[in-house]
Amino acid sequence: MTQHQRVFSGRIVAVDVGAVTLPNGTQANFEIVRHPGGAAIVAVDAKRRVCLLNQWRPAVERWICELPAGKLEPGDDPRMTAERELQEESGIHARHWQPLGAILSSPGVFTEVVHLYLATGLDEVSARPEAHEVFTVGWEPLDEACARALAGEIVDSKTVIGLLRAQAALR
Repeated sequence: MTQHQRVFSGRIVAVDVGAVTLPNGTQANFEIVRHPGGAAIVAVDAKRRVCLLNQWRPAVERWICELPAGKLEPGDDPRMTAERELQEESGIHARHWQPLGAILSSPGVFTEVVHLYLATGLDEVSARPEAHEVFTVGWEPLDEACARALAGEIVDSKTVIGLLRAQAALR
């Protein structure tokens, strides 16, 4: 932003409002939600099943099927975040990691970049979910999860994209 004012700073996001000079020289007012970014993991086991969470999301007041994921902490690179979140949320450790690229969650308003990873060579470890996270962990055949994503039954964007990129990477 050319000129901005921080109007909110919270535990996860900050909000700036102000004027931006666009590439064509026009000035426009914008509200930008600043987010540290995150990582999401497509964990696929030896039976080609994917780990999915059924998580309560207060912002949309419903249960959402999604990949294990979490926000980047200061000093963490995206892969470190992915490893930590996979263990904390699903009780899984992966021996093999493959980057699946990054996505912009909602570039019209958010700065958030979500880094996607395919995790294989899985071992069970102790899960350590945070107290404010309400979810159940399940396993589903990857091809079935991708079909549900394409049918619109899975609506979380990082999950839809992560599933489809993982399916393509495993072909």
